[in-house]
Amino acid sequence: MKKKEQICLCSSSPSRALLLEKFGVDFIQKSPDFDEDLIATNEAKNFVYTASKGKLEAGVKEFGLDTPLLCADTVIAASDGTILRKAKDIDDARRILKIQSGSTIAIISSVHFRSKKLLFTDISATYYQFAPFDENELESYLQSGLWEGKAGGCMVEGFCRKYIRSVKGLESTAMGLQVEKLLPWIGELNV
Repeated sequence: MKKKEQICLCSSSPSRALLLEKFGVDFIQKSPDFDEDLIATNEAKNFVYTASKGKLEAGVKEFGLDTPLLCADTVIAASDGTILRKAKDIDDARRILKIQSGSTIAIISSVHFRSKKLLFTDISATYYQFAPFDENELESYLQSGLWEGKAGGCMVEGFCRKYIRSVKGLESTAMGLQVEKLLPWIGELNV
């Protein structure tokens, strides 16, 4: 029986690593040097595509393609289309989460997967309608620091879960990596 090929997750995200583990994907994890703050666009889809493509290009330069590379980026688009990125501090997280409270958001993830023979790109969105957040629970969440490093400070698998009124799309997309769409392409490496 042929051994599954290992891939390189070019991300420091614990959520993306957990998703790959959950789906049985063998991987190593290391992040290329890429500054997404240099991206100049206000459109969420363009931002995540440019960021994940930039991470891929940086990964190819830093790591090569001996191990296939998987790069992703995720942002939240508020109901008015505003991009809600990672909060810079607790006050920014409070502001961003209050925008989402009682609102509908889109969590948009872009994935680039590349080996020597294959290139797969996908942009997907998952839409959530949230009930208003309880102020005391929001403050406890902010004090926990669990919002740090999360697009929009949102944890649909954690704090935000009990406030979800409706969802349309894959939870994995909202967690930063649409693994279900990626699996057939990873399988192609072992054919």
